[in-house]
Amino acid sequence: MFSLDQFISEKVIKRPVSMFAEDIKNNSEQITGKVKDKSVLVIGGAGSIGSSFIKALLPFKPKSLVVVDTNENALAELTRDLRSTKGMYVPDDYVPYPMDFSSPVFEKMFRDRGGFDIVGNFSAHKHVRSEKDIYSVEALIQNNVLHAKKLLDLLSEYPPEEYFCVSTDKAANPVNIMGASKRIMEDVIFSYSDRFPVKTARFANVAFSNGSLPAGFIARIQKLQPLSAPLDVRRFFVSPEESGQICLLSCVLGNNREIFYPKLEEAQMMTFDAIGTELLKAYGYEVLQCDSDEEAIDHAEELKKGSRKYPVHYSVSNTSGEKAFEEFVTEEEKTDLNRFSSLGVITDKIIPDKTRIEKLFAELKEVFDQDKASKEDVVRIMHEYLPNFEHIETGKSLDSKM
Repeated sequence: MFSLDQFISEKVIKRPVSMFAEDIKNNSEQITGKVKDKSVLVIGGAGSIGSSFIKALLPFKPKSLVVVDTNENALAELTRDLRSTKGMYVPDDYVPYPMDFSSPVFEKMFRDRGGFDIVGNFSAHKHVRSEKDIYSVEALIQNNVLHAKKLLDLLSEYPPEEYFCVSTDKAANPVNIMGASKRIMEDVIFSYSDRFPVKTARFANVAFSNGSLPAGFIARIQKLQPLSAPLDVRRFFVSPEESGQICLLSCVLGNNREIFYPKLEEAQMMTFDAIGTELLKAYGYEVLQCDSDEEAIDHAEELKKGSRKYPVHYSVSNTSGEKAFEEFVTEEEKTDLNRFSSLGVITDKIIPDKTRIEKLFAELKEVFDQDKASKEDVVRIMHEYLPNFEHIETGKSLDSKM
């Protein structure tokens, strides 16, 4: 019987246990002191990383847990999962809310609760494909940046003991709007660090996370549809369990304005085609390499007749915003590599210039208020704020491919 967790462990991350298990164990007493009997709010908690964060946090017994997510079905599944897991601690005051964290009803709930001790924000547009045009770009920036500021303003009235907002490895020397938006998000949250402690984490792709290409492989296999993947894009990967653990460690053990990241070596990167091939082998198939999406779709008809040769189209990446490989730290950033066995920590981040951030927000708002704004206008404004933002534009979106 196929086990996805076992496959991730053996074929993707190639670790028998979580790389963060030792740091969790060594710091369990301190984590307990930070979490036990505290009120916790998790925004975007039904997603892959948010739900993994919740599962990493609950063993330390918070007093209450409120989970907010716009995906009502995913919230229901999260609750069923937690309630069905042997030994899982779920506080009596556990409430999942299907709502938008930028909505008036969220603000009502938040104020009625009088704020929270720990707040984790996992609501984010995470896909590079979200920059296809000005409308998708505006939605991405609203969620990743502008609404994040609205939340921070609300938190300022009820300062939490800890605030965590997830970032991405794509924020280091970004080449796509999503990565640049998360890099700006880091500045936005750090600009509030004089009001309450703020932390974040940059980490690798979460293997088989919701909406990811590897998760898409499983969906395609279930439907006997061909696989498509880039063969020249290398990425770091962590397991779903590890994604929640790094966020927990950053949230409760990080100092103000620190960025956590996993200590992974370049040799540990994988390509998506390699994952696809290993997955097909695990399902008992032999790879049939095709020269185009169309050819692969044609050959997929043979699968319905019992063929064990699975059509794939592995090709060189040619879509906008795709970097050949990712990185966690820029040359200008100072790191502490001795505090944890599995984690590096970016330290000494200064409080960003709030005037520059306000100017950026005003310029973005002006663009979004126009009838004829363009994606290029947004890229120009973001580049002026982030000089190291070198956008890769090919004129081709991932939505044009399988």
